[in-house]
Amino acid sequence: MSAAPVGYSSSGSEDESEDGRQTRPEDGSHRRGQSPLHRQRFPVPDSVLNMFPGTEEGPEDDSTKHGGRVRTFPHERGNWATHVYVPYEAKEEFLDLLEVLLPHAQTYVPRLVRMEAFHLSLSQSVVLRHHWILPFVQALKARMASFQRTFIGLEVTSGHAQFLDLVSEVDRVMEEFDLTTFYQDPSFHLSLAWCVGDARLQLEGQCLQELQAIVDGFEDAEVLLRVHTEQVRCKSGNKFFSMPLK
Repeated sequence: MSAAPVGYSSSGSEDESEDGRQTRPEDGSHRRGQSPLHRQRFPVPDSVLNMFPGTEEGPEDDSTKHGGRVRTFPHERGNWATHVYVPYEAKEEFLDLLEVLLPHAQTYVPRLVRMEAFHLSLSQSVVLRHHWILPFVQALKARMASFQRTFIGLEVTSGHAQFLDLVSEVDRVMEEFDLTTFYQDPSFHLSLAWCVGDARLQLEGQCLQELQAIVDGFEDAEVLLRVHTEQVRCKSGNKFFSMPLK
């Protein structure tokens, strides 16, 4: 078991489009026969300005819509948050184990929330322009085509070398697109819960030892925590792409 802070990237996305050109306001002179009153610019009332919060760079980020999480990079039109990972389909026995682990962890950090879906990351969250998505995915598929399927656990202790090989290929694609590569000496794990803020002090030590003891004592834990990995996925904005493994 481990505890570590992670960033948040929004999965929202928009199709790329060009902003319309703004016209320059006319100077103080006016055309013959035209009343200057027609061209006079009046200040916009505050009540109207407050109807359109945010900046020209993008909409105002409301963290309350994401459980208090904050973007790791600002939203910009045409930018798609992208993440490469191995999906984990939770079985009933796994959820039974989680129902024991989470309440125990919440005695130390009550604000912990269960993950809605489970996966093992092969990349950091990066930003792709809309027209890069398909070339990026095609490059990933080419890199993943030669990989065999493997088994993984809650915290990868066996098969670590194979995951490093996967990350190496993903990193090569990231470099082709001048994007951030994965962490140095990564520890592959399956996130079970999250919370806003850094709660490592509360979780590390006794709490993690007790959670590990629960996992070790859970019936058939070693078997139920093994996963037959059949594919790597890439999520870019609201689009999903799958790359089957042999």
